[in-house]
Order: sequence, then structure tokens, then C-alpha cells
Amino acid sequence: MTGRLPFAGRGAETVQIRPPASMAARTVFVLVIGVAVLGCRSVESPPVAGASPGEATGPGAVTALGRLEPKHGIVRIAGGSRPTVVIARLLVEEGDRVTASQPIAILDTVASDEAQVARTRAELTNAETDLARTNELFRQGIAATSLRDAAQLKVDVARAELKMAQSVFEGDTVRSPLDGRVIKIHARPGERVGPEGIAELAETDTMYAIAEVYETDIGRVKVGQHATMKSPAFDPELTGTVERIGMKIGKLDVIDAAPAARTDARIVEVEIRLDESRRAASLSNLQVEVAIRSD
Repeated sequence: MTGRLPFAGRGAETVQIRPPASMAARTVFVLVIGVAVLGCRSVESPPVAGASPGEATGPGAVTALGRLEPKHGIVRIAGGSRPTVVIARLLVEEGDRVTASQPIAILDTVASDEAQVARTRAELTNAETDLARTNELFRQGIAATSLRDAAQLKVDVARAELKMAQSVFEGDTVRSPLDGRVIKIHARPGERVGPEGIAELAETDTMYAIAEVYETDIGRVKVGQHATMKSPAFDPELTGTVERIGMKIGKLDVIDAAPAARTDARIVEVEIRLDESRRAASLSNLQVEVAIRSD
């Protein structure tokens, strides 16, 4: 009797073993061969590093890393379009709720711009007085047509300058473009507004999970599917519904901390509207583990 014992890592190669001649020794030999074969069959190959999370959980769900984000993302308020902007008064604080068009800051140019409005308004009043006088002389046949046209031009120019001055003055009051909450303040009174703007606003009443699904799994994701989001930051898990599937292939934005994680994977962003936005309202940009179920 002979036996062939396979060895891992040797492909199809086997080693031929000749059993001993005695009956007792043969019995021990058969037991050893059986244990070796069972041991080889019980060893499973480890998952391939960087494999798709959806592949690891089977066909019932697609998993991916993601982040929590308010509706329309986080909006940075920059203030005026001038090269330099300094805050004179800040009218909100972090955590405050704001409505669309609500003032949130006053710039330090407000006084000079207000004076400019007053000056151009006075110039317009003076130009309108001259035009009225010229029109009266024109009706009497004293003033020429060219004189009346020149007076009218002065009025038109003064009106345009007043309109421009008022626009600049109104820009000194920075207003919220949306209904939402103040997430972060970046500039306070006396400080120059930098690249980060004055403040960050967000519509936290409606929160989303943005799942970064591998391009190989995106075909299994459909609008209307239910999803769960997990993180040590909250318990129990959050739930939601797939509302939109991105139309563009991109690169990973949320990187797994595991050494073997793929960092060059190509993904599609999937927007999942949360069922309980209130629980996630203060957790913008939190990394979460997303599982999208095929209902």
C-alpha cells in the first residue's frame, strides 16, 4: 500500500510514501494520512488584500466606506469679492441656526461705502435739479437741444453710480445663502478673511451618507435600496435609502486605515438619505461603514 500526500504551495506535486510492513504500523500510517488530508481540506485561503468589500460579504449586500454629509454639502461663506476683507462685526456663533438672507457678518468697509452712497445720492439730486432747470429753459426756447441732452446724461450717469455704490454697500453685509446651521467660524472681528472664508454653513436637518462603492460593485446598487451605516460614534446603527447614484467614476476619498487597503481603487459615489438625520446632525464628515442591501 502506498499513499500520496499533497503539500501546500507545491501545486499538483505529491510525495509518495511507502507504509511499513507490519499491521500495527500500517494502522498508524493510515491514521496519519487521514489526519493530514483533513487538515489540508480545513485550511481556507485568507481573503485577498484590497478585495472589494461587497465580495467579502457575499451577494446579499454591497459594503463600502463612506462619510456623513449634510444636504448639498458644507458651504463656505467668503464675503465680498474684494482682494482683502476684514470682519467688523460677527452676528452668529457656531451651532446657531440661520435662515436664507439672514445677516451673519458686517465688513469693516461699511462706513466708507455708506458715505459713498450718500455722496452719489447727492450728485444725483444735483443732476436732477440741473435737468429740471434746463428743461424749463428749453421749453422757453432759450436752451439748445444739446444742452438739454448733456443735462440728461449727467442724471443717467449719477443714477448708475448710485446703483453701483448701493450694491457695494449691500455687499458689506454678508448674508446666509441658505436655511441651515453654522458649523464652523473661521474669521472673527478684526481678522482678515482667509481662503477658508468667514464661516461654514450646512443644511443639517437633512443628512446623507456618501458611500464610495467600487466600480465592480456599482451594478448591484439600485435607487430605493435600504442601507445601514455603522460607526463607533453612534449606537444603534443608522439606516437610510439610496437616493442617487453618481454618474462619474472617481478615486477613493475615504481611505481605510488597514495597511493592505487599496488606495488607488476606482469608485462611484452613492448618496444615501438617512432616516434619522437628527442623530447625525453634528457628525459631518464622520467616516462610516456602509452596507447596501439588495431588497
